Amino acid sequence: MRYVKFILIALFVLIIDQSSKLWVYANMHLGEEFVLFNVIGLKWLKIHYTLNPGMAFGILLPPPYGKIMLSVFRIVAVIAISIYLKRQIDRQAHWGLLVSMTLIIAGALGNVLDSMFYGIFLKNNLPADAPFAFLHGQVIDMIFTDFWQGILPEWIPLLGGTYFAFPIFNIADSSIFVGVVSIILFQKKFFPKTDSSQEFLQTETSAESTSGLK
Repeated sequence: MRYVKFILIALFVLIIDQSSKLWVYANMHLGEEFVLFNVIGLKWLKIHYTLNPGMAFGILLPPPYGKIMLSVFRIVAVIAISIYLKRQIDRQAHWGLLVSMTLIIAGALGNVLDSMFYGIFLKNNLPADAPFAFLHGQVIDMIFTDFWQGILPEWIPLLGGTYFAFPIFNIADSSIFVGVVSIILFQKKFFPKTDSSQEFLQTETSAESTSGLK
């Protein structure tokens, strides 16, 4: 029973993620965009249908097997983090850490499902140079925070003079981001360090008490 609530959280994220992706696929054309909330102050939040062919840290891995390597890495990462999460649940770790890790796993699994099956079941999703469909599906992205886009000033190191636009992402990416940021922000609470000097004093006191009873 102690695992059920975390499984339910992961399933909730997966359902929202996959539902949003399939809705965009069924109702929009590739490259189509609309403002999500057409009110003053929120017009920067848009839905923009695009496909991610398989990038890691902004680098497109070389075909034909780069996407397979990325997909396999994601699958291994999901399994490894899931095993670690199980151990942390058994140890009754901080609930915030457990929820954060669950969000990371759910987000990673959401994008893994895209890679595994979208190339098989969704029309026009499979890249033209893919040797086969399995593990070559393209991830559907749609959330666009269009705060600003344009040419960066020349005085900015390395990036000056280049075009910039905020990246387009999906619910799975958001889940991973929230989980990672939460762990970074609350790491002292999630991973409390025991005071070794205090432990030593407690041990000495316990030893003295024990010797006094003999």
